[in-house]
Amino acid sequence: MEMKKRISLELRNRNPTEVAELVVDNCRSSDGDVEGLTEEYSELEILSMVNVGLTSLSKLPSLPKLRKLEVSDNTISAGLDMLPEKCPNLSYLNLSGNKIKELSSVKPLQSLKNLKSLDLYSCEVTTLDDYRDAVFELLPQLTYLDGFDQEDNEVPDSEAENDEDDEAGPPGDDEDDDDDDEDEGSEEDEEEEEVGLSYLMKEGIQDEDDDGDYVEEEEEDEDEDGDDDATAATAQGEKRKRDADDEGEDDDDE
Repeated sequence: MEMKKRISLELRNRNPTEVAELVVDNCRSSDGDVEGLTEEYSELEILSMVNVGLTSLSKLPSLPKLRKLEVSDNTISAGLDMLPEKCPNLSYLNLSGNKIKELSSVKPLQSLKNLKSLDLYSCEVTTLDDYRDAVFELLPQLTYLDGFDQEDNEVPDSEAENDEDDEAGPPGDDEDDDDDDEDEGSEEDEEEEEVGLSYLMKEGIQDEDDDGDYVEEEEEDEDEDGDDDATAATAQGEKRKRDADDEGEDDDDE
């Protein structure tokens, strides 16, 4: 896909002034230079044009807020002298995999006062003797070159990303954990079912025993109730007899 068309698609019905990040990797520049990008993208802060066939950055428009430029895996050998004028606030520049052969090619970057990280990995210039020391001397504002500082300490952001990857674990670990959880859950369910069946069988046996005891208790209760009824009837009869005797005595007194 041509770069102009790709940039147009990446707009997604937005106004160019609303775009802060633009990624057009792996499209094609027809003349080896930046196409379809204009000064209307005044709010652009991150621009990525990886593997698009660029040979120069001379046609890069003025992007005053651009702080990160990714142009790796192209064949850029010219136009770097335009960067200080077009992108004065650039702090990160990735030129790895381009046709940068001499230190003189990166000398114009001295004017990028905010440039903290420069990547020239896989460029011919990296084969020069004392390459790293020479670049740090040429660009004193740099903190990191090819991902490392002068003491060979890695960029903290890279370390943070690696830590996050380590915490996440290799791909597939989560799935294995899920499978293990499912297996454990299945075993627990089976154990619960076995315990439940044993419990129900035990309860059934106890219910049978309890039913027998209950019948006996009912019979005992009935016997007790019968005795109580007989006692009550006897007491009631004696009371009637006493009442009759008392009435007879009262008649005699009269």
